[in-house]
Amino acid sequence: MGEPEMAFDSGGTGGGGEAVVDVRDLWMRYGEKDVLRGVSFEIRRGEVLGLLGPNGAGKTTTIEIMEGFRQPSSGHVRVLGEDPLHGGDAWRARVGVVLQSWRDHSRWRVGALLEQFASYYRPYTGRDGYPGPYQVAELLARVGLSDKAALRVGALSGGQRRRLDVAVGIVGRPRLLFLDEPTTGFDPKARSDFHDLVHALSDLEDTTVLLTTHDLAEAEKLADRILILDGGKIVADGSAEQLARQVAGEDEVRWTRDGVREVHLTADGTRFTRELFERYGAEITELEVRRASLEDTYLRMVARSEAGEPAADQEPARERTGEPA
Repeated sequence: MGEPEMAFDSGGTGGGGEAVVDVRDLWMRYGEKDVLRGVSFEIRRGEVLGLLGPNGAGKTTTIEIMEGFRQPSSGHVRVLGEDPLHGGDAWRARVGVVLQSWRDHSRWRVGALLEQFASYYRPYTGRDGYPGPYQVAELLARVGLSDKAALRVGALSGGQRRRLDVAVGIVGRPRLLFLDEPTTGFDPKARSDFHDLVHALSDLEDTTVLLTTHDLAEAEKLADRILILDGGKIVADGSAEQLARQVAGEDEVRWTRDGVREVHLTADGTRFTRELFERYGAEITELEVRRASLEDTYLRMVARSEAGEPAADQEPARERTGEPA
């Protein structure tokens, strides 16, 4: 296998904050069905973007177009300054991909497999500021496989194979990293370690990350910004906090007074709680306030999209049940 001709840079498309991904008016049609309908967004350098949406929303098609695996019906797509469909070896060297499905290399030993992948990048160390691939020992430590270097890949558990898949995706220190359901099969400790790794990649190494996940808590923890795709359109774009404000998610306030448990839904839990104590003071016990979560917001936005309603509320949410009497 010949070595690709590569040219590395230290920052994707240029200075901090510039667009690493630029998608405008993207359409994709299969037969008579439009899977993507005018999708437009940017991803900035060093940003972690979470792409969410129900099955069939168009997430996989969008990602495959950005990775250069699929040609869109129409639209403008630039990834690291190039059309992904025509990206050559130099472009692909700057893109890391971690797919959902495992590409088996069962006869390789873990350390040897990573060394083989690292060898494709090592001759270019120092060129145009490229620091070189990760050292295998460092990479194994980052993904929690330090004690598995001598094992054959076929002897790894499903979760361990997934960690190795992540290691293969980042071995060359990519400028843009696609993570498709990256922590599937991870135990809580491995998931937490991986989250720390993603933060280090974006904060310390200036790697731009596009994350797809069905784990909304993971998206809320990792993503600087979240896109919600439904029915081939972007129905929301913002941080988890911004999306919650857009959809006017209701807070749930629970309390006990005179032995009776009360529940109240309100757009402003803080204001309602203050009014509650002004009226009843020490009579209130067992007070709980549950804020609207990303999951609440996500489900509400998708439901609105499917009903043909706008994603954001223009009016405050109505308060229901349990008002102070």
